[in-house]
Amino acid sequence: MTGMVNVWTEAIFRWVHVLAGIMWIGHLWFFNFVNSQLVKTYDADSKKKVLPELMPRALFWFRWGAAFTGSPLRVARARLLHAPGRHGPRGDDLLGRHGAIISIALILVIFFIYDMLWKMVKNEMVATVISFVGVVALAFGLSIVFTGRAMFIHIGALFGTIMAMNVWMRIWPAQKKIIGGVKGTSPAPDASVAAMAGLRSKHNTYMSVPLVFFMISSHYSDIFTNNFNWAIASGIVLVGWLLTKRLYLISAWPAASWFGAPATPAAAPAAPGAPPAAAK
Repeated sequence: MTGMVNVWTEAIFRWVHVLAGIMWIGHLWFFNFVNSQLVKTYDADSKKKVLPELMPRALFWFRWGAAFTGSPLRVARARLLHAPGRHGPRGDDLLGRHGAIISIALILVIFFIYDMLWKMVKNEMVATVISFVGVVALAFGLSIVFTGRAMFIHIGALFGTIMAMNVWMRIWPAQKKIIGGVKGTSPAPDASVAAMAGLRSKHNTYMSVPLVFFMISSHYSDIFTNNFNWAIASGIVLVGWLLTKRLYLISAWPAASWFGAPATPAAAPAAPGAPPAAAK
C-alpha cells in the first residue's frame, strides 16, 4: 500500500511539475519571441491601453507557473535527493544523506553568485563567457562527486532555480514598477529597471532551452554514463544557447508576411476625379 501511495504521489508531482513548466516557459517565450517585437510598434496611447491589461494577466500565469514548476514538494521528491553520490567499493553511497544537503545548498548559493556577477560585470559578452566557464567547471566538479545522472539533473535544477528566482526577485518587482508608471499610479521607474528586467528575462530564455534537454536526459543512460559526461553537458548548454540565439533572430524578422500574415493589399486606383490620398 505504501509503495502505491509513493508511486501516485510521485506521478502527481511530476504531472504538476510539467504542467506548470509548460505554462511558465510558454509565457516566457511569448514575452521574448512575440511581445518584445510587438511592443516596439506601440505608440504612447497603445501602451496605456494594452500594457496595464496584458502584462498583469500574463505575468500572473508566468510567475505562478515558475513557482509551481520549482515547488518545494517537487524538489523534495526529486530522485537526486535519494542517494545521488558515487558509490564506494562495497556499493555504499559515499555522500549518503549529506548529498541532499549539498544539492540544495549548491543550487541556492549559485543564484547569488550569478546575480552578483551580472551586477558587477557590465560587458554582456564578458559576463556570458564567465558564466559558461562557470557552467563547465560546475559540471566537471559535479561529475566527480555525483553520478552522471545526478550531475545532469543538478545542472537542470540549477538553471530552473536561477530562472525562478529571477522571476520572483528581479523580473516581477521590476514589472510592477513599470506597469504602475504606465498607468500613472506610481512614478515612472528609471530606464535601468526595465533594462534589468529585460536582461533577466533574456537569461531565462537562454537557460530554458538546455533546461528542457536536462529534464529528459534521465531516459538516455548512454549519454550521462559517458566518461566525458561533464563535457557533453557543457556542450548541450552551448548548443542550447546558440539555438536560442537563432530563435531570437527569427523573432526579429521585420516582415509580418514571414510569419504567415497576409501581405498588405496594394492601394486600389483612385476613381476618376477623386482627390489623391495625401489630400484626403
